[in-house]
Amino acid sequence: MSSSNGDTSQPLLDLAAGEVRRASDGWHAILRVGAVEHRVWLKEPPAIGASYVAELPFDGDFDARAYAARRLWRAMNGRAPGPAFHELSKQRRERLSAAIRALDARNFGGTYRSIAEVLFGKERIPDRAWKTHDLRNRTIRLVQTGLALMRGGYRDLLRAWRNDK
Repeated sequence: MSSSNGDTSQPLLDLAAGEVRRASDGWHAILRVGAVEHRVWLKEPPAIGASYVAELPFDGDFDARAYAARRLWRAMNGRAPGPAFHELSKQRRERLSAAIRALDARNFGGTYRSIAEVLFGKERIPDRAWKTHDLRNRTIRLVQTGLALMRGGYRDLLRAWRNDK
């Protein structure tokens, strides 16, 4: 967002109800409107009484940025913001949760077998043939997914899944 002198801009909401912090790339604000938090980046320090406009680059995240800007505009004008840009399915949330748990356990020295026992239940883990068992492979994939998330893949969760790439 940037400040503007035009009539089409919107005033920034009461920043006392949110949080503002300075960073190397500008100012970051969390605005609370009702029960919804909106995160805003500003080039310059926020000023009382200033009006702001949204600048949206035409990049790969334009859809998400435009949707977020519309949600903020709706909230600032007393309307319901509407649903989040994209929602994760219950199955996807459960898999991500398991991946993070598996990664944490592996980082603390857990073996794939011990991780599988916790995630899937000890009774499902065979005494023999563990090296070729499906749950061993699933556990390894969960740890790999957790590693990918830790190495920056979590950002993909914030973007819409695009079929038009």
